[in-house]
Amino acid sequence: MIRHIVMWKFRPGTEAEQAEFLKGLRSLQGVIPQLLRSEAAVNVGAGNYDAVLVSEFESLEALEQYKNDPRHKAVSALCKSIREDRVAVDYEF
Repeated sequence: MIRHIVMWKFRPGTEAEQAEFLKGLRSLQGVIPQLLRSEAAVNVGAGNYDAVLVSEFESLEALEQYKNDPRHKAVSALCKSIREDRVAVDYEF
């Protein structure tokens, strides 16, 4: 099993787009078959990254299939237009 964790910092003034992006991420659960579990949340603290995604996949191959799914790419494109920074970690568990 693979856990995929991504965090983002967003540009100021993009709050509406941030909400749309996170809603889009959440909508992928149950739609893209490789995505076994996911949780997208907004940071409630200050001075750190703004949002996080924690998701689970059977394998690295399944994660790659998810990343290349057109539905994920559409959501990702919105994120790329509003983010300042992104960090990610994938690990086996």
